[in-house]
Amino acid sequence: MSESRERREFCPECGESVPPREEPLPGAPRDEARLLCDDCYFASFDLVDAPERVEVRVCSRCGAVHRGNRWVDLGAEDYTDVAVEEVTQALGVHLDAREVTWGVEPEQVDETTIRMHCQFAGIVRGSAVEADATVPVKIARQTCTRCGRIAGGSYAATVQVRAHDRRPASEERDRAVEIAREVVAEREDAGDRDAFLTEVDRTDDGPNLKLSTNKLGGRIADRVIQELGGSVSESATLVTEDADGNEVYRVTYSVRLPRFRPGDVIDPTPVGLTTTPGEGPVVVETVGDAVTGRRLRSGDRFRTDAELSAAAHLGHVDDGDPVTLVAVEDENAVQVLDPDTFETRSVPRPSFFDADAVTEGETVPAVKFDGEVFLVPEVDAEEGVSRMALVDFAKFCIGDES
Repeated sequence: MSESRERREFCPECGESVPPREEPLPGAPRDEARLLCDDCYFASFDLVDAPERVEVRVCSRCGAVHRGNRWVDLGAEDYTDVAVEEVTQALGVHLDAREVTWGVEPEQVDETTIRMHCQFAGIVRGSAVEADATVPVKIARQTCTRCGRIAGGSYAATVQVRAHDRRPASEERDRAVEIAREVVAEREDAGDRDAFLTEVDRTDDGPNLKLSTNKLGGRIADRVIQELGGSVSESATLVTEDADGNEVYRVTYSVRLPRFRPGDVIDPTPVGLTTTPGEGPVVVETVGDAVTGRRLRSGDRFRTDAELSAAAHLGHVDDGDPVTLVAVEDENAVQVLDPDTFETRSVPRPSFFDADAVTEGETVPAVKFDGEVFLVPEVDAEEGVSRMALVDFAKFCIGDES
């Protein structure tokens, strides 16, 4: 007898016959629920597995959110979107569901609680299934590791900004602090939560900056001398040992700004200002690996890699007022009003003086030293000078005790 019989399966729960199911692929786990009839299957079926509660840890100082085992800066103005994302990650949808769609409606209960009303829909065994879930989200305000370290005054490096044989100008002191904040902001934007400025101690001799890491301190010191010139040295002090027994050091970066800064008027060789044509006072334009500027008598470019330890500092161009141009005599001289006697006097016409850019009666930048008036060039404001002015430098003469 060759009669074929249809293979029948029965629900292990109620005994009702069920249509044959597809066999799982080789090596795949065998799900006993596949043997259940639809009634028994849906009787214990949950489309969504939702937690009873979700907690979101938020730093009360900086607003960072704790995820996994670390704090993350999200820049969120409120935490509704954060709560939605956390609930999304905590919810589980049944593997048998297909074409799943869902929506969420947040309800702000109070400042620290958001109730999430979630609706789900999908197809299971060819039938449309819907489910609702309400998940309360608690906003737990804490202090992140970074803010805790800042509040505790934690630091690993100190950057001391000083100047050689002078006190840093207020602009230099302020700019050094700005550079430190800029470097820290750059590291924060790059996701470095270990980068922060612990303390700024402003003194007349220069700021002392405490930084979170030695690497950050080195970056800031290098950036300061890159922009303001000078040199940097470092020294390390052993402070403790970590949990693994490794020695932990604090590093001090000593930044020394150059003796001169843009806008300073100096005499590189203080033997006499009128001995040789082309020599004499120089207005400093840049400092760094070399000092550059202009000779005030001739307008010739000046550059030296020497330390200028014997140079005399005569003053700065921002210490006075311009003089009035009376007339242009020739290619070698112009006439101006003496700022003290108001008499017309002839002064050297340097190469940087542009007679076409100024008319008689207008003011021109100049300095006065040892009874002689010199025209000065404009120095780029980005180099630290906002204007060039007339200065009576007689009071800055070497040996002057006043």
